[in-house]
Amino acid sequence: MNEIKSKIQNLSSQFYHEIVEIRQYLHKNPELSQQEKETSKYIQKKLKDLNIEFSAGIAQYGIVAIIKGKNPDSKVIALRADMDALPIQEENICEYKSVNPGVMHACGHDAHTAMLIGAAKILNEIKNDFEGTIKLFFQPSEEKFPGGAKLMIEEGVLQNPKVEHVFGQHVLPTLEAGKVGIKSGMYMASTDEIYITVIGKGGHGATPELVVDPVLIASHIIVAMQQIVSRNATPSTPTTLSFGRIIADGRTNIIPDTVKLEGTIRTFNEKWRAEAHEKITKIAKNLAEGMGGSCEVFIDKGYPFLVNNNQLTEKFKLLAIEYLGSDNVVDLDMRMTAEDFAYFSQEVPSCFYRIGVKNDSKGINSNLHTSKFDIDEKSIESGMGLMAWIAINNLK
Repeated sequence: MNEIKSKIQNLSSQFYHEIVEIRQYLHKNPELSQQEKETSKYIQKKLKDLNIEFSAGIAQYGIVAIIKGKNPDSKVIALRADMDALPIQEENICEYKSVNPGVMHACGHDAHTAMLIGAAKILNEIKNDFEGTIKLFFQPSEEKFPGGAKLMIEEGVLQNPKVEHVFGQHVLPTLEAGKVGIKSGMYMASTDEIYITVIGKGGHGATPELVVDPVLIASHIIVAMQQIVSRNATPSTPTTLSFGRIIADGRTNIIPDTVKLEGTIRTFNEKWRAEAHEKITKIAKNLAEGMGGSCEVFIDKGYPFLVNNNQLTEKFKLLAIEYLGSDNVVDLDMRMTAEDFAYFSQEVPSCFYRIGVKNDSKGINSNLHTSKFDIDEKSIESGMGLMAWIAINNLK
């Protein structure tokens, strides 16, 4: 296997500049979830240039490519990358800055896609050196419910031929470029969106006795909701409940008729998740009614929790150490962030790992989903090579 590893490392170095150009093109031309039409066309062109078989139009803009080694029916695994961007105005100053106003690759999906294309290019070069079949999932709409992973699974991407394992990677701006992070078992939380409309009776701010103040009711609801985590969630079930949007469209002296609240709840236990939904609804409605108003609650159930298969993850860790060195492989903690890769992990044994992209000396350390997020592009070389290395070693 040392010969194969050297081949992959050499090809990663050889293809590096081309894949960086692909990443920069994607970064410059981002598209939002469920709008990835041109991104999909671009990926298809790259696959055609490589003479790699693929099917497009899956979950609207998704693509499934197939690379067959010797004895292709012996085992099938899949590699996944997401490709949608976020509604953020980029503030970076660089040649590849987004040209689409208000749209930015602030979560690294441009790098994920580029690295998967790089891995595809490597694997296509060495397909006579491995047995089995590798599917490549270029997935749309990771950032928007119901999630492109769910939609692609529903359209049969894990079948014909049947996939035994799925691997996915995601950039991590708190981890230095050249390193990789992993956690076995429960890794990322489920995520649900909370929408509450508090209904009162508006009026003049100087005569509060004549109104039913939805702003005051909404304030009590937000505070009361915190007891769901502090007084109901057990220490063994990490839970986060946060509200990020309050719309009370009155004025300094105008109390509005309604207030809208938007938030999220995240956890790692399906039974508790359902119970928490009931508590959110009950607290909001009872509080509103007790204060003379009413309340409408809608909880949009999102992605499930993401679990990394223990056996697959331990094997990944050993392979990553072999490829990158033990100093460059780190253990990670559970995260309250969410990923629709979780749908794959709920269907087949899967492994989701993180690629470090931070470089403090270059000032590259902004967090995900921020207007100045960027990556140290040296991570692309190790990222695409590691993905190819992991793929062929899991076909055995």
